[in-house]
Amino acid sequence: MHMSCGVVMTRSVWSYNLEAEFELIRRVIRFFPFISMDTEFPGVVFQLDPTFRQPQNNYAVMKANVDRMHLIQIGLTFSDRHGNLPTFGTSNRFIWEFNFCEFDVTHHLHAPHSIALLQSQGMDFHKNRSFGVNIMRFVELMMISGLLCNNHIQWITFHGAYDFAYLVKVLSHRFLRMQPILPPNLGDFLHLVKFFFGHEVYDVKHLVKFCPNLYGGLDKVSKSLGLDNSARKSHHAGSDSLVTLHVFNEIKRLYFHSDDDLKKHANVVYGLEMF
Repeated sequence: MHMSCGVVMTRSVWSYNLEAEFELIRRVIRFFPFISMDTEFPGVVFQLDPTFRQPQNNYAVMKANVDRMHLIQIGLTFSDRHGNLPTFGTSNRFIWEFNFCEFDVTHHLHAPHSIALLQSQGMDFHKNRSFGVNIMRFVELMMISGLLCNNHIQWITFHGAYDFAYLVKVLSHRFLRMQPILPPNLGDFLHLVKFFFGHEVYDVKHLVKFCPNLYGGLDKVSKSLGLDNSARKSHHAGSDSLVTLHVFNEIKRLYFHSDDDLKKHANVVYGLEMF
């Protein structure tokens, strides 16, 4: 693995550079078909009693939250099968962070502690509102970029249900002319995840179940694996997408010794497991 060379730079995307950044993404997709994703959103307002935790109920509560809230940020890390990131001929390596304009902290539903956490990490909601990307324009560019409905791409998330849900909501609205809400049942949702994101979607939180001695959230798993996250900006979607990729690659190396071993666990979203 050639993971050590070059500083990782976050390409921060706003409405003014959205098209230019998608042009770069179109250039690298073919060579870097492993895409790790993380999102930031206004927290979880509707909660589920832990005694009722099962996939259908988890989905109903997630739908209640996602239908009424707006995405704030998406981070994307592109890599090849060896973990290399795009360099564009420089000595640096690059990841992407998209900032969206829809969420208005003064008017829209949110979990106050989640917003406070994001603000403490440097999130400027006024800047997002003023200069952020229009999410419908984002999904249009996403669709024509080759990122979606492409079975040559592997999508990687950590506890990714909400990541996929926010995107499925806007993608199905834009391209399938559905209401800007999630479908009523879990089976339809998982079908849409597969439709848009292809046949190899991995949720690292699900994979962790099959790794002895690993448990917990992204930070805990990353630390247990001995990964160096000294440069990480926690609760920034770009940085978190990179940590997710590193955890995925290390788990793959240590616990899944063939592609077939791994493929058995494809298309399972943690908390929404329908077998």
